[in-house]
Amino acid sequence: MFRQYLNWRTALALIAILIVSGTIFYSQYLARKIESEERLRVEQWYKAGKFIISAPDSVDLSFASQITTENKTIPIIETNEKDSITSYINLDTAKAKDPNYLAKKLKQLKSQHTPFEWVDPKDSTIRNRYYYGNSKLLNEVKYYPIIQLLIVALFILITILSLRSRHRSLQNQVWAGMAKETAHQLGTPVSSLEGWVEMLKEGTFDPKIIQELEKDIDRLRLVSDRFGKIGSSPHLEETDLVKQINNMVDYMRKRATGKIVFSVNTHGKKEIVARISPPLFDWVIENLLKNALDAMEGKGSITVDIKDEPEAVSIDVTDTGKGISKQNIPNVFKPGFTTKKRGWGLGLSLSKRIISQFHKGEIFLKHSEIGKGSTFRIVLKK
Repeated sequence: MFRQYLNWRTALALIAILIVSGTIFYSQYLARKIESEERLRVEQWYKAGKFIISAPDSVDLSFASQITTENKTIPIIETNEKDSITSYINLDTAKAKDPNYLAKKLKQLKSQHTPFEWVDPKDSTIRNRYYYGNSKLLNEVKYYPIIQLLIVALFILITILSLRSRHRSLQNQVWAGMAKETAHQLGTPVSSLEGWVEMLKEGTFDPKIIQELEKDIDRLRLVSDRFGKIGSSPHLEETDLVKQINNMVDYMRKRATGKIVFSVNTHGKKEIVARISPPLFDWVIENLLKNALDAMEGKGSITVDIKDEPEAVSIDVTDTGKGISKQNIPNVFKPGFTTKKRGWGLGLSLSKRIISQFHKGEIFLKHSEIGKGSTFRIVLKK
C-alpha cells in the first residue's frame, strides 16, 4: 500500500511537470508571437500618424487614418527630444491628469520594450520617441502559466493529502485489528493462569507468592482490556487522579530496584478529579514511568507532581535519568523513535494519541537536560 501511494505521488508529480512545462512553452510561443505583432502594429501606427501630418492635401488619408484609429489596446506614450511627454493613447484618462501617474507609466513602458524613434528629415534635432507597453491580451498570456501552475499545485496538494489521509486510515485500521486480535489471543492464557492460581490456593504455597501472581494476572487482564479498547471510542468518567496515579506508582515501585525513589506530590490535596478513561490513562502513566526507569539505569528518583488548577489539571512526571539530547527532542512523540535497544518506539506516540484525541488534552516534553533528567507534562482540561 505504501509503495502504491509513492507510485501515485510520483505519477502525479510527473503529470504536473508535463502539463506545466507544456503550458509554459506554448504560452511563451504565443507571447512572442503576439509581442511581435504588437510591435509591428505600433510601428505602423506611428508611421501612419507621421504620414497624415506630412502628406499633401490631394493624397487619400483614409487608410492611414484607419490604422491610427484601430489601435485601442496597446498603450503608447509619445515624447520629444527632451523625453517630455507630448501625447499618449490607451491610458486611463482620469488617472492621466496626474503628472505622477504619467511619469510612472512612462518608466514602466521604457522597461518593457525598445521605443521607436522618428527624426525630422529637415531638422535632426527634432525627434520623437514612441514608448509602448503590453496589451491586456499579452499580459494575460504571460501570466496564464503562473495561474495554471497554482491550480495544478493546488490539485496535486489536495490529491496527496487525500491519499495520505486514506493511507493513515488504513494504517489505523490495521493497528486496531492487530490490537483486538492480541487482546483476543491473550484472553485464553490469562484465563488458564487464573485457574492455576485457584489450584495453588488449595495447596500449601506461600500466600504472598500467590498474591503477587494474582496481581500479575490482573495486570495481564488490564493489558488485554487496553488492547481491546483500541479502535473504539473510550468511555470517560469522573476519576480520582490521586488514587489512580498512586496505584500505578505502587505497581511500578514493586518492579523497580530499591535504589529508585518514587514520590507523588499533590500539593496537600487528597482528591483531584478529572474525566478520564482509567485503562487508557493508566497506559500513559505506565509508559512515562517505564521510560523514566529505563533512563535512570537502576538508581535515581521519579517524582509525579499533580496540580489542580482552575481550568486544568497538570501532571508532571520527572526523572533524574540521562536526559534527551536537543536533536532528539522534536522526535520523541514520532512513531518508531526510540533510544532503547529494544522496543518499537510506539509508547509515547500512543500516549500522545490517547491524551490529545481521546481526552482532548496535551502531553509534551516540558524540560530535558543531558545527565540531569527529563520532565513530561500532561494537561487535562476541565
